[in-house]
Amino acid sequence: MTDDRKTRAGLRQYAPLGQPVVAGSLEPGLYLVATPIGNLGDISLRALETLAAADCIACEDTRVTRKLTERYGVSTHLMSYHEHNADEALPKIIERLAEGQSVALVSDAGTPLISDPGYRLVQAAVEAGHAVTALPGASAVLAALSLAALPTDRFFFEGFLPPKQGARQKRIAKLSAIPATLVLFESGPRLGASLADLAAGLGPRPAAVCRELTKLHEEIRRGDLIALAAHYAEDAETRGEIVIVIAPPAMVETADTDVDDLLRQALGRVSVKDAVGEVALATGRARREVYQRALELAKDGDCGER
Repeated sequence: MTDDRKTRAGLRQYAPLGQPVVAGSLEPGLYLVATPIGNLGDISLRALETLAAADCIACEDTRVTRKLTERYGVSTHLMSYHEHNADEALPKIIERLAEGQSVALVSDAGTPLISDPGYRLVQAAVEAGHAVTALPGASAVLAALSLAALPTDRFFFEGFLPPKQGARQKRIAKLSAIPATLVLFESGPRLGASLADLAAGLGPRPAAVCRELTKLHEEIRRGDLIALAAHYAEDAETRGEIVIVIAPPAMVETADTDVDDLLRQALGRVSVKDAVGEVALATGRARREVYQRALELAKDGDCGER
């Protein structure tokens, strides 16, 4: 057997269950292969065979992908493709496709194209007339959504919020109008600040912080945004990959005092009209009712009306 584990017929071997298996041949084209988000056992048999049979695997970080390929005896050549080298690497991949090769695209974890530059490659491949095939599998978005115990019939994936507070607050104000469960990514160092801004902008919506999904120290913490913000403002563990899932506005039931508090917070940032819109969506109250309460607060000098 040669270094790339090819058989006499030119097909590669891999070991999905610890025993060598010959991978079938692949038609030329680009293959979008979902990989585990933590637990390496969450890889499909079809994905392993595709990775083993491909002429090349394009990945964000070859060191990360090599852990997966070595685990399953896959020896396919790895090449780097990520947002920092896309301008240089993308034409090389298209050239391989033009030569009739099969290229598997993977991300460091999960489904390719979710918060990575893969769409540019898919777009270029489609424009050049090459076949593109998706192999579904693990996704942090769907895993968190299924664990959050919140509505799943309609959801909006936001990705990462802006790192700077001002831009983050403005973006949250726009998200407040979306009548769907929200799914966001966040980093550990920014989790506390983002939850504080989410609580201020969206009110006490039910939510879940999903950390280290499928890994040894997986944590799912559920509660309303205000309680979660308070928890992560202290010395809570924030290391690892994090997904935040937030209920749609209609799930919030608030008392009059909560409405007043939300109005005070909103009126300190935006106009009366925008504040009324935010609070009405966040609480499920009628706009007319919230507007009347905003006028009463302003009349009593109990808020910083703009």
